[in-house]
Amino acid sequence: MNQERLMKVILAPIVSEKSTLLADKHRQYVFKVMQNATKGEITKAIELLFKVTVENVQTCNVKGKKKVFRQKLGQRKSWKKAFVSLKEGDDISFAGAE
Repeated sequence: MNQERLMKVILAPIVSEKSTLLADKHRQYVFKVMQNATKGEITKAIELLFKVTVENVQTCNVKGKKKVFRQKLGQRKSWKKAFVSLKEGDDISFAGAE
């Protein structure tokens, strides 16, 4: 896998109340990833970007919601979510510069 592809795999971290609880209790972090990303690519991308050791990756596809736009039925885009478990002692901080 080339490094350019790995830099594009992770689209954004998901910071919510639920994901913060996962991070505190189970060292699991949640990311929005590319639709066609594999678990191996996600693992290597997280290790490259954050300099941590990944233990496990779980993914799920989130279906886009059906919505009504000006009396026409539409649908938001579907996307992929990755739950990344880290090795004991590793941590990812999204708060900014430390």
